[in-house]
Amino acid sequence: MSRLSWGLRIVVAVILLQTLFFKFTGAEESIYIFTTVGAEPWGRYGSGVIELIAAVLLLIPGTVAIGALLAVGVGVGAVFSHLTVLGIDVKSDGGLLFGLACVVLAGSAVVLAIHRRELPLVGPSL
Repeated sequence: MSRLSWGLRIVVAVILLQTLFFKFTGAEESIYIFTTVGAEPWGRYGSGVIELIAAVLLLIPGTVAIGALLAVGVGVGAVFSHLTVLGIDVKSDGGLLFGLACVVLAGSAVVLAIHRRELPLVGPSL
């Protein structure tokens, strides 16, 4: 399980980190996406910060579960946006961004399942 966890954590973190350049530099495609969903520019910056935090937490052994939980949230948001507003093919990318969002969602969900016992308890314990 450890190899699977590390492999998925690295894949998800790399995807999240490589998108930061485009979000933070205001790449045309990022501006288009966040304008289309009605969240430009703050949604672009906010999601970039969350993705950076998630990627870092995924790579630190003691914070993997929290990073995976954040990454699942990012993945759900991205996939939902593609399926409801953006479409699968964004600006003729052949579905690449949608595919990457699916990889982030699926990969982080598996990591979260592996590390679920590491999540801090919320509220009174039973």
